[in-house]
Amino acid sequence: MSLLNDSASEMLTPLLPIFLTATLGAGPAVVGLVEGVAEATASLLKLASGRLADRGWNAKGMVVGGYAVSNAARPLIGAAFGWSWVLGLRFLDRVGKGVRTTPRDALISGSVEPARRGRAFGFQRAMDHAGAMIGPLAAFFLLRADVTLRHVFFASAIPGLAVVALVLLGVPDEEARPEEAPPPLRWRALDPRVRALVLAAGGLALASVPEAFLVLWAMSRGLAVAFVPLLWAAAHAGKALVAAPAGRLSDRAGRIPVVVAGWSARVLLLLVLATVGDGWLAVWGTFLAYGAALASTEGAERALIGDFAPPAQKATAFGVYHLTTGLLALPGALLFGGLWELLGSGVAFAAAAALTALSAGALLAATRRAGPRAR
Repeated sequence: MSLLNDSASEMLTPLLPIFLTATLGAGPAVVGLVEGVAEATASLLKLASGRLADRGWNAKGMVVGGYAVSNAARPLIGAAFGWSWVLGLRFLDRVGKGVRTTPRDALISGSVEPARRGRAFGFQRAMDHAGAMIGPLAAFFLLRADVTLRHVFFASAIPGLAVVALVLLGVPDEEARPEEAPPPLRWRALDPRVRALVLAAGGLALASVPEAFLVLWAMSRGLAVAFVPLLWAAAHAGKALVAAPAGRLSDRAGRIPVVVAGWSARVLLLLVLATVGDGWLAVWGTFLAYGAALASTEGAERALIGDFAPPAQKATAFGVYHLTTGLLALPGALLFGGLWELLGSGVAFAAAAALTALSAGALLAATRRAGPRAR
């Protein structure tokens, strides 16, 4: 499901900032607004869907509905004649993501023993990124065949229909559970590792660089429009190669060391993005390395939540994690876009590097204060 859905989604994502700026005439701040609202919407709903899953709602039904909404809204972006249309359709797309993600994560977490949980989430993330490689490649070949941007968006409906069919036919039906209210999720009752990760990941979300801006950065360094999907596909190929081994490493070396190391690598690469010059080698090398750093912590972060969240509140805990990161993604995206527009891309990337360093330091300090159990 992850592979097919991201094949559909990532046919559009690398082209969306180009569509907004070149076709619809929007500026960088609007790109930040669209992406920030989209991610904040998804994260708000991830908490609600997690709570409903813990109450006994059918997880498969929520996953089916989420994928259906997203794959109905995304292709319609090709018919947009103003950035407000794109904002509305991206909102619907992220509604679908918010409904499906937390129940899916809880299903994955509950399907494997703890010693293999990092491996399981790493594999899911690898398939997600493999799909994110296939989608841009499809867009690249369509653009090289002189297909317009709008028609590339329409074509994303094909893999979108396939993923909905796969969910319906391939995911086993759950046994009906009586609907009951789970106990309240108390912040101080959570394991120190979970609390530290949620807070630090929130800071990281505030420092996040929306992927749309990475595309604008690459184009400002001389990358041709037709090669944007190819670069995007290569970045996700790297992510797919990194995500699964990094998840397995967290099973052996521990979640916190893997997360802190990955976030630290991200700081260094953000500084490179702020200062590197033009040239295809600089653009491709930095873009691919940054993508690999992002993927290196995805499995470990989710596995940590699955390891230490209360069993009856696992989906809710995933929802809290996604909610915190998503709520701060909107001001983070607006801050990054505003800095870019007012002071330039170098200042924006440098500010993101500073905030990322603070988040990584806070996670490490919090787990050390919590004692050996948290480490």
